[in-house]
Amino acid sequence: MMNRVVLVGRLTKDPDLRYTPNGVPVANFTLAVNRTFTNQQGEREADFVNCVIWRRPAENVANFLKKGSLAGVDGRLQTRSYDDQNGKRVYVTEVVADSVQFLEPRGAASQDRGRDFGESPYGGGGGQRSQGSSYGDQKNQGYTRTDEDPFSNDGQPIDISDDDLPF
Repeated sequence: MMNRVVLVGRLTKDPDLRYTPNGVPVANFTLAVNRTFTNQQGEREADFVNCVIWRRPAENVANFLKKGSLAGVDGRLQTRSYDDQNGKRVYVTEVVADSVQFLEPRGAASQDRGRDFGESPYGGGGGQRSQGSSYGDQKNQGYTRTDEDPFSNDGQPIDISDDDLPF
Protein backbone atom coordinates (compact mmCIF):
# COMPACT_ATOMS: atom_id res chain seq x y z
CA MET A 1 0.00 0.00 0.00
CA MET A 2 1.14 3.52 -0.64
CA ASN A 3 -0.09 6.81 0.81
CA ARG A 4 1.84 9.72 -0.67
CA VAL A 5 0.73 13.21 -1.59
CA VAL A 6 2.75 15.81 -3.51
CA LEU A 7 1.18 19.26 -3.96
CA VAL A 8 2.25 22.67 -5.24
CA GLY A 9 0.08 25.67 -4.47
CA ARG A 10 -0.29 28.95 -2.63
CA LEU A 11 -1.17 29.45 1.02
CA THR A 12 -4.66 30.90 1.49
CA LYS A 13 -3.72 32.56 4.80
CA ASP A 14 -0.78 32.81 7.17
CA PRO A 15 0.17 29.49 8.82
CA ASP A 16 -1.24 28.87 12.30
CA LEU A 17 1.61 27.82 14.62
CA ARG A 18 0.69 26.23 17.95
CA TYR A 19 2.41 24.12 20.56
CA THR A 20 1.18 20.89 22.14
CA PRO A 21 1.12 20.66 25.97
CA ASN A 22 4.51 18.89 25.65
CA GLY A 23 5.93 21.87 23.73
CA VAL A 24 5.96 20.25 20.27
CA PRO A 25 5.37 22.82 17.49
CA VAL A 26 2.62 22.14 14.96
CA ALA A 27 1.60 24.40 12.05
CA ASN A 28 -1.66 24.23 10.11
CA PHE A 29 -2.16 25.89 6.74
CA THR A 30 -4.36 25.59 3.68
CA LEU A 31 -2.91 25.23 0.20
CA ALA A 32 -4.86 26.34 -2.89
CA VAL A 33 -3.95 24.01 -5.76
CA ASN A 34 -5.14 24.65 -9.32
CA ARG A 35 -6.79 21.80 -11.16
CA THR A 36 -5.26 20.80 -14.49
CA PHE A 37 -8.46 21.36 -16.47
CA THR A 38 -10.75 24.34 -17.02
CA ASN A 39 -14.47 24.64 -16.31
CA GLN A 40 -17.13 25.60 -18.89
CA GLN A 41 -16.21 29.28 -18.53
CA GLY A 42 -12.57 28.48 -19.37
CA GLU A 43 -11.36 29.15 -15.82
CA ARG A 44 -9.17 26.87 -13.74
CA GLU A 45 -10.78 25.89 -10.47
CA ALA A 46 -8.76 25.31 -7.31
CA ASP A 47 -8.89 22.73 -4.55
CA PHE A 48 -8.23 23.92 -1.01
CA VAL A 49 -6.22 21.32 0.89
CA ASN A 50 -5.66 21.45 4.65
CA CYS A 51 -2.08 20.62 5.66
CA VAL A 52 -0.32 20.07 8.98
CA ILE A 53 3.42 19.87 9.73
CA TRP A 54 5.19 19.12 13.00
CA ARG A 55 8.33 20.05 14.95
CA ARG A 56 11.12 22.27 13.55
CA PRO A 57 9.70 22.33 10.00
CA ALA A 58 6.46 23.72 11.50
CA GLU A 59 8.39 26.66 12.94
CA ASN A 60 10.14 27.20 9.59
CA VAL A 61 6.79 27.25 7.77
CA ALA A 62 5.41 29.78 10.26
CA ASN A 63 8.52 31.97 10.02
CA PHE A 64 9.05 31.97 6.26
CA LEU A 65 5.66 31.44 4.59
CA LYS A 66 2.63 33.70 4.58
CA LYS A 67 -0.61 34.16 2.69
CA GLY A 68 0.08 33.88 -1.05
CA SER A 69 3.44 32.09 -0.70
CA LEU A 70 4.13 29.38 -3.26
CA ALA A 71 4.99 26.09 -1.55
CA GLY A 72 5.49 22.44 -2.37
CA VAL A 73 4.23 19.86 0.11
CA ASP A 74 5.29 16.22 0.30
CA GLY A 75 3.44 14.03 2.78
CA ARG A 76 0.61 11.60 3.40
CA LEU A 77 -3.18 11.82 3.53
CA GLN A 78 -4.75 11.31 6.95
CA THR A 79 -8.33 11.21 8.19
CA ARG A 80 -9.05 11.69 11.89
CA SER A 81 -12.16 12.33 13.92
CA TYR A 82 -13.17 14.04 17.15
CA ASP A 83 -16.36 14.95 19.01
CA ASP A 84 -17.29 18.65 18.84
CA GLN A 85 -18.90 20.73 21.62
CA ASN A 86 -22.34 19.34 20.76
CA GLY A 87 -21.15 15.74 20.92
CA LYS A 88 -21.30 15.35 17.14
CA ARG A 89 -18.55 13.32 15.44
CA VAL A 90 -16.45 15.51 13.10
CA TYR A 91 -14.16 13.98 10.46
CA VAL A 92 -11.10 15.85 9.20
CA THR A 93 -9.03 14.87 6.16
CA GLU A 94 -5.67 16.61 5.82
CA VAL A 95 -2.18 16.18 4.43
CA VAL A 96 0.42 15.46 7.10
CA ALA A 97 3.50 17.01 5.53
CA ASP A 98 6.88 15.34 5.78
CA SER A 99 8.51 18.34 4.11
CA VAL A 100 7.56 21.74 2.74
CA GLN A 101 9.58 23.37 -0.03
CA PHE A 102 9.65 27.16 -0.34
CA LEU A 103 9.34 27.75 -4.08
CA GLU A 104 9.94 31.48 -4.40
CA PRO A 105 12.12 34.19 -2.90
CA ARG A 106 11.10 35.73 0.37
CA GLY A 107 8.65 38.60 -0.16
CA ALA A 108 7.63 37.55 -3.67
CA ALA A 109 4.15 36.46 -2.53
CA SER A 110 3.21 39.99 -1.51
CA GLN A 111 4.32 41.31 -4.92
CA ASP A 112 2.31 38.71 -6.85
CA ARG A 113 -1.05 38.86 -5.05
CA GLY A 114 -2.97 39.21 -8.33
CA ARG A 115 -1.58 35.98 -9.75
CA ASP A 116 -3.79 32.86 -9.86
CA PHE A 117 -3.17 30.19 -7.24
CA GLY A 118 -0.61 27.68 -8.45
CA GLU A 119 0.94 29.86 -11.14
CA SER A 120 4.59 30.64 -10.72
CA PRO A 121 6.32 33.81 -11.88
CA TYR A 122 9.32 31.59 -12.68
CA GLY A 123 7.68 29.20 -15.14
CA GLY A 124 7.49 25.89 -13.32
CA GLY A 125 8.05 26.90 -9.75
CA GLY A 126 11.59 28.16 -9.98
CA GLY A 127 14.28 26.19 -8.21
CA GLN A 128 13.12 24.05 -5.34
CA ARG A 129 14.60 25.11 -2.04
CA SER A 130 14.36 23.26 1.24
CA GLN A 131 12.87 24.66 4.42
CA GLY A 132 14.27 27.95 5.59
CA SER A 133 16.36 28.67 2.53
CA SER A 134 15.91 31.70 0.35
CA TYR A 135 17.17 32.90 -3.01
CA GLY A 136 18.30 36.07 -1.26
CA ASP A 137 20.85 34.08 0.75
CA GLN A 138 22.77 33.19 -2.40
CA LYS A 139 25.22 35.52 -4.10
CA ASN A 140 25.09 36.02 -7.85
CA GLN A 141 27.81 33.75 -9.16
CA GLY A 142 27.87 35.22 -12.65
CA TYR A 143 25.28 32.79 -13.98
CA THR A 144 22.18 33.82 -15.83
CA ARG A 145 19.18 31.74 -16.74
CA THR A 146 20.47 31.37 -20.33
CA ASP A 147 23.82 30.08 -19.01
CA GLU A 148 21.96 27.25 -17.29
CA ASP A 149 19.68 26.45 -20.26
CA PRO A 150 21.11 23.57 -22.29
CA PHE A 151 18.68 24.42 -25.12
CA SER A 152 19.54 28.12 -25.37
CA ASN A 153 21.08 27.55 -28.84
CA ASP A 154 17.87 25.97 -30.11
CA GLY A 155 17.70 26.22 -33.89
CA GLN A 156 21.46 26.60 -34.28
CA PRO A 157 23.47 23.82 -36.00
CA ILE A 158 25.37 21.52 -33.63
CA ASP A 159 28.86 20.23 -34.29
CA ILE A 160 28.33 16.46 -34.00
CA SER A 161 29.42 13.49 -36.10
CA ASP A 162 27.83 10.07 -36.57
CA ASP A 163 30.64 8.58 -34.47
CA ASP A 164 29.40 10.58 -31.47
CA LEU A 165 25.99 8.90 -31.52
CA PRO A 166 25.51 5.74 -29.41
CA PHE A 167 23.25 4.03 -31.98
